[in-house]
Amino acid sequence: MNNIIYNFILGLSLILMQVLFLNNINFLEYLNPFLYIYFIIYFPIKNNRTLFIITAFIYGLIIDLFCDTHGIHAASTLCIAYFRPYLLKIFFGLAYEHQVVKLNSLELKQNLLYLFSMIIIHHSILFSLELFDLSKTNLIFNNIFSNSIFTFITIYVLYEFLMKRLK
Repeated sequence: MNNIIYNFILGLSLILMQVLFLNNINFLEYLNPFLYIYFIIYFPIKNNRTLFIITAFIYGLIIDLFCDTHGIHAASTLCIAYFRPYLLKIFFGLAYEHQVVKLNSLELKQNLLYLFSMIIIHHSILFSLELFDLSKTNLIFNNIFSNSIFTFITIYVLYEFLMKRLK
């Protein structure tokens, strides 16, 4: 029960931090960290997948309601929630299949690759739906790449901060 309350408070605080503070950061006019996806990336593994996908959709929909973005966050969070088990299987192999992966004790290389691939998938869907114009592919790729790096750094700093606190 303690884990459920912790995850609820973490998800709620990430939503509030995203909509109240981080969405107002426009570093170099287009860089914006999307810290809220930390909740989906590092959500506990041993849970009902259907409930997790529904939770991710509602989570993204709440972000959309606050940001007035017409469902692009819901679509991107839904996609990374759907692809998450496949990426966990790719990066953690048998440890994931036997349900012995602990997100607070991951190897650095596996964690970084997993984190970066989840961010790239999220940002690819998000910015493709946001701009939705093939004539702006250069701008889409620029946004995906630069915001992915910015988001990667902020999520990894948060991961290190929270995991050291839990250990």
